[in-house]
Amino acid sequence: MGDLLSKPGDRRARLRALLDSGEPVLAPGAYDALSARLIEQAGFDAAYMTGFGSTAGLLGRPDVGLLGGAEMAAHAARLADAVDLPLIADADTGYGNPVNVIRTVRDYERAGVAALHLEDQVMPKRCGHMAGKQVVPAGEMAAKIRAAVDARSDPDLLVIARTDAAAVDGLDAAIDRARRFADAGADLLFVEAPTSEAHIEQVATALQGHKLVFNWAEGGRTPPLSRGRLAELGFALVLFPIGTLLAATAAMGEFLRVLRTDGTPAAMLDRLGGVDPFAELVGLGEIRELEQRYRD
Repeated sequence: MGDLLSKPGDRRARLRALLDSGEPVLAPGAYDALSARLIEQAGFDAAYMTGFGSTAGLLGRPDVGLLGGAEMAAHAARLADAVDLPLIADADTGYGNPVNVIRTVRDYERAGVAALHLEDQVMPKRCGHMAGKQVVPAGEMAAKIRAAVDARSDPDLLVIARTDAAAVDGLDAAIDRARRFADAGADLLFVEAPTSEAHIEQVATALQGHKLVFNWAEGGRTPPLSRGRLAELGFALVLFPIGTLLAATAAMGEFLRVLRTDGTPAAMLDRLGGVDPFAELVGLGEIRELEQRYRD
């Protein structure tokens, strides 16, 4: 757990090793520092800073490009500081042209992320499973990937190239773009929103030999596949962007319903086991120990 005085190990090298293991790395979506700590407590090997969840958590709004690069980098820093897990972070379009991408990559690297993904949508972008997306020319995006690779000072920082072109120009065009982004230096390829298992298999076959990302977008356009099937197809990283947010929203809604009905949170607190698990999660005991140490 990322305690206040902990010094996390080399999370980037750890993530690279995990991705080389032959088994898909599962990365649930973290929308804030507390959810990142819950993911770590549950025993996952990586967490994913979801753009959809971050926008919902910070603004209470949909993922339509409302957050800027500085806000997202600062959010990534808070999440990375809270845990010892490798953090994979949504960097949207890089927030501009290749020069802007250079700043974005350096900001995210300083924030402590182990990997970031850039997408080829126009600004303002939209959630990958929303209608109405548009993409920039493939050459423009390839230049942004080259800039991202050149900008990193740590070669273990992973650059993930995402294309949303399948919904705009068809799956073949998206696969062609992914190949171009690999040639530009991307470490992982992310073809967003294939709409059938046949399309998922087509992506995996056409891009065999590359490390691939599967977006298990809960309620999205892509059909869910089992971890075993994704391993067979050769996917290295599986993102679960909004399940944690949906679960938290449902639990909070139920808590508020009980409070509104009963006039007291007692019944819900009993069901949740009281406040002790929360106090442990946020490190209340550690704070008390540190206070005592520096008081002495």
